[in-house]
Amino acid sequence: MNTSPRPPTPINSPSYPREFQQVIFEKSQNFVGREFVFTAISNFLQRHDRGYFTIIGAPGSGKSAILANYVTENPQVLYYNAQLPFQNRAEEFIATICTQIDPTSQETSLPSLLQQVSDKLEPQQKFIIAIDALDAVNRTNQTLGSNIFYLPRYLPRGVYFLLTRRPYVRKQSGLLIEAPSQILDLAEYPQQNHEDIKAYIRRYVNNPEELTAQLIAKSENNFMYLSQILPVISKEVDRLTPDLEAYYQQHFHKMIPPNSPSQERKFKSSVLNVLVQVSSVVSAESIASTIDADEYDVEEVLENWREFLTLQDGTCFKSGNPPNAVPQIDGEIRYSLYHSSFRDFLSKQANFG
Repeated sequence: MNTSPRPPTPINSPSYPREFQQVIFEKSQNFVGREFVFTAISNFLQRHDRGYFTIIGAPGSGKSAILANYVTENPQVLYYNAQLPFQNRAEEFIATICTQIDPTSQETSLPSLLQQVSDKLEPQQKFIIAIDALDAVNRTNQTLGSNIFYLPRYLPRGVYFLLTRRPYVRKQSGLLIEAPSQILDLAEYPQQNHEDIKAYIRRYVNNPEELTAQLIAKSENNFMYLSQILPVISKEVDRLTPDLEAYYQQHFHKMIPPNSPSQERKFKSSVLNVLVQVSSVVSAESIASTIDADEYDVEEVLENWREFLTLQDGTCFKSGNPPNAVPQIDGEIRYSLYHSSFRDFLSKQANFG
């Protein structure tokens, strides 16, 4: 299997539902770099005869584009996007993937189908299912304690899952697996992200180094921000596009659901207000002291907002720490919103606070 990215081409595979074809095509347009991710995937496939490989990153960090480009380059890979409407339920996932595996089969058990596929694989063949946006999965109707999307705990030989999701607290991962696994956190590759961001910007800005440097700084290694800003760069650099505002509005409503109890909204608004006002990192203890609240309650809110927060210690992760280890400063976890433009958006909300 060739995992080296080439210029993306339209997806015409009849195995992908039309809505997935559109997403793959759109997400893989103007794709640049990310060689370190593709190298890691390739190495994982070579080292293990089965397994789960997960890409983790903040909103807008390019996870969906990475997966779309990988599928474009490897059209034999099955693809599923959990972020699309009505695609975030387990029954939809199982039905769609089983159809992609074998459109003629009446089998509805994913493990059984995967075993059948494995039995037919040549010794070096690999069967890969790529699932984008696991954080969007609705687990309401799933059996308590089951894996997210009922993903198999055990995998047969030659079968792999390539997953993407936003940061999460380990106990909320929704996965219990007994198979080789690897997590690649995009935040742990700042230099590679920086170079890819620079290459992406130069597709739009050909010369001024000062403008390029300004955009790199503003981007904070966030591709979603750049994808919205760069097309209108000649008009106004700091202006948020309608699509980016809508994207941030979705974040805001997920953090503080409009239909949640008023007391809950008030408390979460108080916590968020502190995060919006600080330009650096802040601890749960400091937030609790500022709003005169119980630190445990503040920590619970921050834990539920993990996908929208950056946890910083100034030195990132130390060697030997387990995946998803929580960075600390002097033994204290500190937080900030994942992007300054999101913070700016929140500061202008009329109903915020």
